[in-house]
Amino acid sequence: MTDRRATSRVRAHILVSGRVQGVGYRAFAARVATQRKLVGGARNLDDGRVELDVEGAKDLIESLVADLHVGPPAARVTGVIVEWNPATDRFTDFQVWY
Repeated sequence: MTDRRATSRVRAHILVSGRVQGVGYRAFAARVATQRKLVGGARNLDDGRVELDVEGAKDLIESLVADLHVGPPAARVTGVIVEWNPATDRFTDFQVWY
């Protein structure tokens, strides 16, 4: 029997808008992603959004996305855009990029 998660690895490119910089959003995303054993990273963009590249089981990424809509207490998320792609397997953990 094959583990369904092992065969359904995907990559999600996620853009989060709103009040998401300077409020601990990247650290929040890293903590939540790591709890789900997802890999990738998060960075601030010059336009005020946070960008995430995440790889792992699609159902776990979908769960992460639900949490990203809320964010940490000081955040005010106004939008989350997700683009799905095949996994690249280039990440080994989840990092906050600077």
